[in-house]
Amino acid sequence: GPPNVSTATAVREQHGHDESMHPCAPPDAVVWPQSVGQVQELAALCYSNRVPMVPFGTGTGLEGGVNAVQGGICFDLSRMDAIAELSLEDFSVTVEPGVTRKALNRHLRGTGLWFPVGTVGIWGTHLAGGHSSGGTGD
Repeated sequence: GPPNVSTATAVREQHGHDESMHPCAPPDAVVWPQSVGQVQELAALCYSNRVPMVPFGTGTGLEGGVNAVQGGICFDLSRMDAIAELSLEDFSVTVEPGVTRKALNRHLRGTGLWFPVGTVGIWGTHLAGGHSSGGTGD
Protein backbone atom coordinates (compact mmCIF):
# COMPACT_ATOMS: atom_id res chain seq x y z
CA GLY A 1 0.00 0.00 0.00
CA PRO A 2 0.92 3.66 0.10
CA PRO A 3 3.61 4.95 -0.07
CA ASN A 4 4.74 1.93 -2.10
CA VAL A 5 1.84 1.83 -4.59
CA SER A 6 0.29 4.58 -6.69
CA THR A 7 -2.52 4.77 -9.22
CA ALA A 8 -2.37 8.58 -9.45
CA THR A 9 -2.62 9.78 -13.03
CA ALA A 10 0.48 11.99 -12.83
CA VAL A 11 2.60 9.17 -11.39
CA ARG A 12 1.35 6.69 -13.99
CA GLU A 13 2.05 9.14 -16.82
CA GLN A 14 5.56 9.85 -15.49
CA HIS A 15 6.30 6.12 -15.44
CA GLY A 16 4.63 5.45 -18.79
CA HIS A 17 7.35 6.77 -21.07
CA ASP A 18 11.06 7.30 -21.47
CA GLU A 19 13.06 9.55 -23.77
CA SER A 20 12.15 7.53 -26.87
CA MET A 21 9.64 8.47 -29.53
CA HIS A 22 7.77 5.17 -29.21
CA PRO A 23 4.03 5.30 -28.47
CA CYS A 24 2.98 3.88 -25.14
CA ALA A 25 0.22 3.57 -22.58
CA PRO A 26 0.67 4.43 -18.92
CA PRO A 27 0.77 1.50 -16.51
CA ASP A 28 -2.32 0.74 -14.43
CA ALA A 29 -0.29 1.19 -11.24
CA VAL A 30 3.25 1.91 -10.08
CA VAL A 31 4.86 -0.06 -7.26
CA TRP A 32 8.14 0.62 -5.46
CA PRO A 33 9.56 -2.70 -4.23
CA GLN A 34 12.40 -2.40 -1.75
CA SER A 35 13.82 -5.92 -1.80
CA VAL A 36 14.36 -8.87 -4.09
CA GLY A 37 11.70 -10.75 -2.12
CA GLN A 38 9.13 -8.04 -2.80
CA VAL A 39 9.98 -8.09 -6.51
CA GLN A 40 9.54 -11.88 -6.52
CA GLU A 41 6.17 -11.68 -4.74
CA LEU A 42 4.87 -8.94 -7.03
CA ALA A 43 6.12 -10.74 -10.13
CA ALA A 44 4.41 -13.97 -9.02
CA LEU A 45 1.12 -12.10 -8.50
CA CYS A 46 1.38 -10.43 -11.90
CA TYR A 47 2.30 -13.70 -13.60
CA SER A 48 -0.54 -15.68 -12.01
CA ASN A 49 -3.03 -12.97 -13.05
CA ARG A 50 -1.51 -12.47 -16.52
CA VAL A 51 -0.73 -8.81 -15.80
CA PRO A 52 2.15 -7.24 -17.76
CA MET A 53 5.19 -6.08 -15.75
CA VAL A 54 7.39 -3.17 -16.79
CA PRO A 55 10.64 -2.35 -14.94
CA PHE A 56 11.51 1.32 -14.49
CA GLY A 57 14.87 2.81 -13.55
CA THR A 58 15.17 6.53 -14.19
CA GLY A 59 13.14 6.82 -17.39
CA THR A 60 16.07 8.05 -19.45
CA GLY A 61 16.18 5.16 -21.90
CA LEU A 62 16.06 5.84 -25.62
CA GLU A 63 14.56 2.60 -26.92
CA GLY A 64 11.11 2.39 -25.32
CA GLY A 65 12.05 -0.20 -22.72
CA VAL A 66 9.62 1.19 -20.13
CA ASN A 67 6.79 1.73 -22.55
CA ALA A 68 3.84 -0.51 -21.76
CA VAL A 69 1.89 -1.66 -24.79
CA GLN A 70 -1.19 -1.99 -22.62
CA GLY A 71 -1.32 -1.01 -18.97
CA GLY A 72 0.18 -3.43 -16.50
CA ILE A 73 2.21 -2.80 -13.37
CA CYS A 74 5.32 -0.64 -13.41
CA PHE A 75 8.06 -1.77 -11.02
CA ASP A 76 9.98 1.40 -10.08
CA LEU A 77 13.28 0.02 -8.80
CA SER A 78 14.74 3.33 -7.61
CA ARG A 79 14.33 2.48 -3.92
CA MET A 80 16.47 -0.64 -4.33
CA ASP A 81 19.63 1.43 -4.12
CA ALA A 82 22.03 -0.49 -1.91
CA ILE A 83 25.65 -1.05 -2.83
CA ALA A 84 26.03 -4.63 -1.66
CA GLU A 85 29.69 -5.41 -2.17
CA LEU A 86 32.82 -3.65 -3.35
CA SER A 87 35.99 -5.58 -4.15
CA LEU A 88 38.98 -3.33 -4.69
CA GLU A 89 41.09 -6.38 -5.53
CA ASP A 90 38.76 -7.50 -8.33
CA PHE A 91 37.68 -4.01 -9.42
CA SER A 92 34.08 -5.16 -9.09
CA VAL A 93 30.99 -3.96 -7.32
CA THR A 94 27.59 -5.55 -6.76
CA VAL A 95 24.70 -3.10 -6.71
CA GLU A 96 20.92 -3.17 -6.59
CA PRO A 97 19.09 -1.91 -9.71
CA GLY A 98 18.28 1.52 -8.27
CA VAL A 99 21.91 2.60 -7.82
CA THR A 100 22.72 5.48 -10.14
CA ARG A 101 26.11 6.15 -11.67
CA LYS A 102 26.46 9.32 -9.58
CA ALA A 103 25.62 7.49 -6.34
CA LEU A 104 28.09 4.75 -7.19
CA ASN A 105 30.83 7.28 -7.86
CA ARG A 106 30.13 9.01 -4.53
CA HIS A 107 30.56 5.61 -2.87
CA LEU A 108 33.78 4.96 -4.79
CA ARG A 109 35.28 8.37 -4.00
CA GLY A 110 38.58 7.92 -2.23
CA THR A 111 39.17 4.37 -3.51
CA GLY A 112 40.91 5.36 -6.74
CA LEU A 113 38.07 3.78 -8.75
CA TRP A 114 35.17 5.34 -10.62
CA PHE A 115 32.42 4.31 -13.01
CA PRO A 116 32.86 6.51 -16.08
CA VAL A 117 30.36 7.75 -18.61
CA GLY A 118 30.56 5.23 -21.43
CA THR A 119 31.33 6.29 -24.98
CA VAL A 120 29.36 3.30 -26.17
CA GLY A 121 26.06 2.40 -24.56
CA ILE A 122 27.15 -0.96 -23.19
CA TRP A 123 26.93 -0.23 -19.46
CA GLY A 124 23.72 -2.12 -18.75
CA THR A 125 21.96 -0.46 -21.66
CA HIS A 126 21.00 -1.78 -25.05
CA LEU A 127 21.41 -0.93 -28.73
CA ALA A 128 24.28 1.51 -28.02
CA GLY A 129 21.84 4.21 -27.03
CA GLY A 130 21.78 4.15 -23.27
CA HIS A 131 21.63 7.09 -20.91
CA SER A 132 25.36 6.92 -20.29
CA SER A 133 26.23 6.88 -23.96
CA GLY A 134 28.25 9.79 -25.24
CA GLY A 135 28.04 8.45 -28.79
CA THR A 136 28.79 5.16 -30.47
CA GLY A 137 32.40 5.93 -31.32
CA ASP A 138 34.32 5.43 -34.54
